[in-house]
Amino acid sequence: MLESGVTKADVRRYRAMLAAERDAAALYKALAAAEDGTRREAFTELAAIEERHAAHWEAKLREAGSDVPPAGRPGLRTRLLRWLSRRVGARPLLPYVERMERADANKYDADPQAADGMAAEERRHGRRIARMRSAGAGTATEQIAQRERWHRGDRSGGLRAAVFGVSDGLVSNAALVMGFAGSGAGRSTVLLAGVAGLLAGAFSMAAGEYVSMSSQREMFEREISLEAAELEENPEEERLELALLYEAKGIPKDEAARLADQLMADQPAALDSLVREELGLDPDALGSPWTAAASSMIAFAAGAFVVVLPYLIGGGTSAFVAALVAALAAMFAVGAGIGVLNGRSAPRSGLRQVVVGALAVAVTYGVGSLIGTTVA
Repeated sequence: MLESGVTKADVRRYRAMLAAERDAAALYKALAAAEDGTRREAFTELAAIEERHAAHWEAKLREAGSDVPPAGRPGLRTRLLRWLSRRVGARPLLPYVERMERADANKYDADPQAADGMAAEERRHGRRIARMRSAGAGTATEQIAQRERWHRGDRSGGLRAAVFGVSDGLVSNAALVMGFAGSGAGRSTVLLAGVAGLLAGAFSMAAGEYVSMSSQREMFEREISLEAAELEENPEEERLELALLYEAKGIPKDEAARLADQLMADQPAALDSLVREELGLDPDALGSPWTAAASSMIAFAAGAFVVVLPYLIGGGTSAFVAALVAALAAMFAVGAGIGVLNGRSAPRSGLRQVVVGALAVAVTYGVGSLIGTTVA
């Protein structure tokens, strides 16, 4: 008999949380067994915290008047990770464990029955795993690169959106136009298809980039707000984390502690440092959804226009050849440009783009020719 106010859905959620915490504890015990020294101690401590979280959900089930399921066999994911830890050790599994902990923190943020501090503890677990990943990675510069390898020079998202936009515009509209041309359609039909593909693709890319960038920005802003709350609630713990972050970058322990003390005297500066050093974010450059959307739309339209232009001027075989040559030349230029930006061989990157685009064009031209012959 369930207690008043407790629903069956609540009981199912408590049991799911309990199973997840038991699995996490079992995983950390397995990781501890695969390591030694300070790593073993850290994983053992994390396992104990997960067992405490599990005890919380056991208590919730009892309070609700429900039976507490016995600890059984861990889930398939946990069994697989335990098996891998015995063969490859803990280190290769740390990125996955870090993502798992961050997901658990977000889950507890939205659960009113979670104990105070559970979400913060899960986030600290994720950060602790991140520090384990960076420890022993080499020089301070290499450690920073490992922690922040997802960073790009273009923080606004505009350049990334423009690059993808012009490439997609070129390939997709070239394939569309060549498909219609291959079917034997007249100049006006091919031109209409090209203009329609340009407009549809440009607006679709803009909408997709806006939604994607908005979601990313909201996620980053939430991470920053959570960090601010933790700084306010647990300043001493955040001071220790700052010191550890600086130590991981190669700064001597005493100097790292002194820097952390200086920063903690100014909370806005401390928050800015934690966000940059711990989360790998620049609060002043989270990306603009409107910039990404506009860049994507304009770039896609520019790329798509390359194959439309010859059909605005003429028709027939001359327009077809001109559109094909212009498209392939533009693909090479875009690919080479991407290669230069990425520090890779411009000719090789350009040829790769041409090969991919040419395959797409050849397939749609062949399909268009087949359909055109069949209909005729």
